[in-house]
Amino acid sequence: MDGNTSGEDGNDIDWSTEDELEIESFTLSSSSSLTVPGREAIAGSGEASSSQGPSNSKVVDHFVGMGFSGKMVAKAIQEHGEENTDSILETLLTYSALESSPQEPQQVDCDDQFSSDSEASFLDDFSDIDSYSDNEDILNPTSEKNKKLLSLVNMGYTAEEASIAIERCGLDSTVVELTDFICAAQMARAEDAHLPLEEKPRLNHAYKKRKLLQYELLKKKKLMRLGNKTIDEDDETVHLPNPMVGFGIPSEPCLKTHRNLPEAALGPPYFYYENVALTPKGVWSTISRFLYDVQPEFVDSKYFCAAARKRGYVHNLPIENRFPLIPLPPHTIHEAFPLIRKWWPSWDTRTKLNCLLTSIASAKSTERIRKALEDYDGEPPLRVQKYVLDECRKWNLVWVGRNKVAPLEPDEVEMLLGYPKNHTRGISRTDRYKSLGNSFQIDTVAYHLSVLKEMFPNGINLLSLFSGIGGAEIALHRLGIRLKNVVSVEISAVNRNVVRSWWEQTNQRGNLYDLDDVQQLNGDRLEHYMTLFGGFDLVVGGSPCNNLTGSNRLHRDGLEGKESSLFYHYYRILDLVRSIKT
Repeated sequence: MDGNTSGEDGNDIDWSTEDELEIESFTLSSSSSLTVPGREAIAGSGEASSSQGPSNSKVVDHFVGMGFSGKMVAKAIQEHGEENTDSILETLLTYSALESSPQEPQQVDCDDQFSSDSEASFLDDFSDIDSYSDNEDILNPTSEKNKKLLSLVNMGYTAEEASIAIERCGLDSTVVELTDFICAAQMARAEDAHLPLEEKPRLNHAYKKRKLLQYELLKKKKLMRLGNKTIDEDDETVHLPNPMVGFGIPSEPCLKTHRNLPEAALGPPYFYYENVALTPKGVWSTISRFLYDVQPEFVDSKYFCAAARKRGYVHNLPIENRFPLIPLPPHTIHEAFPLIRKWWPSWDTRTKLNCLLTSIASAKSTERIRKALEDYDGEPPLRVQKYVLDECRKWNLVWVGRNKVAPLEPDEVEMLLGYPKNHTRGISRTDRYKSLGNSFQIDTVAYHLSVLKEMFPNGINLLSLFSGIGGAEIALHRLGIRLKNVVSVEISAVNRNVVRSWWEQTNQRGNLYDLDDVQQLNGDRLEHYMTLFGGFDLVVGGSPCNNLTGSNRLHRDGLEGKESSLFYHYYRILDLVRSIKT
């Protein structure tokens, strides 16, 4: 697949970040394709597609076969045109929901409702789309939401993609931000090495999905009728702020100078937990509830460096008197890479990179871009520009020559994330990208941890869970906080070796104890360490997000997933540390 790192086996790619990737649970029935003039269609999966759009009769037969009436199908085609099948389906579902009686959902066979994992996932993906919950909003073309929906659909994105992007990014988001979000999701869907290729659903599956969507639409419609207050299953979830600046950033440090923590959360010992901001519904509410009801601080690292990285942080640290690391990192792409300005085209308006991934674009992808541009001496047509910019945003490609783009090198990723030069040198390129893609952004984390410098002038005892490549340790070191004793728990031997090498190269005078599994860290072992050096001052960690991010759609099981359920070990260990008396 195109997502493989150069010359490496794609099976080793870890997609746990994405974000990470501002890639949230998009339901894409097929990979989107982008057509370059004079060339074959370029599919989102990296394969050429030569199939033509269906004729009018085929479109009618297709939707009639799904159970819709011929009259209803004809009306939807008249509204949207025969080629816009996604909008046709959306309109048909809306018509069906409005015409159905409240008792109709009772006829849905519960055994059929969740007869396969893919169908259950289908409902999960649609469960938080508010655009379907209010019939007036659906039918009102002048609403702000529908204006943006129409703009995105006219640009070639599906209505489902547009709806989820607006829901996740907020109605105040610009069209550029929304398209960035959708591009990241398309990349994850097309390139996720862990997902098997999907077969087109049979008609009976499509019919079930239509009935299930009607059920969801009617359920939301009922909720909207329960009084003046909108009652929704989202009421108990944590909503992401826009802009995502937490309690303050270096350019605006005084957004919030005080907060009231629950009594059970008061430190020391202090704790600091990190994970991706964009998760399935209810995840951050659960994390907050287990971590003593402390509300998350959501921050996008684009306010600290030249790359976006949307994260949530739950901690009981003070928020007054924070300060940034000096020197300040470059805040734009051109500041970070001044030599590329010569080749940067005026129609590429990016100033920030998207979230840094655990993998890079293949040579095949960048060659395809070069071929798409080589026929034009000046600016290429808009549709060619769109194709190239979509690919550049997906893979964080930068211009290194005329019509030539390239992925970031590992040392460039290290710089953007605030790590020392050559921090991950000596391990394979695949492991370097994987480890960096799953790491802290140092400048962001250091800003939050900076309050500890005055509190612990003689140094700190740190328990670092899911240490990765030592982001917390490096942040504290760069702040000038002496590391007296560090117990680092990390399952990857490659990452443990990176941390051990950094420890020795920086001539740390404290003690580093490295362990390999948080599940094996019990009360007796914790008590041993705490008795040895007098307890921990800070417990930091970020458990795996494999089951939280949109890139892993079919296994997006939240905190009950195999990897992400390790969060509960963070809570277990933290609670033990706070209860053991030394």
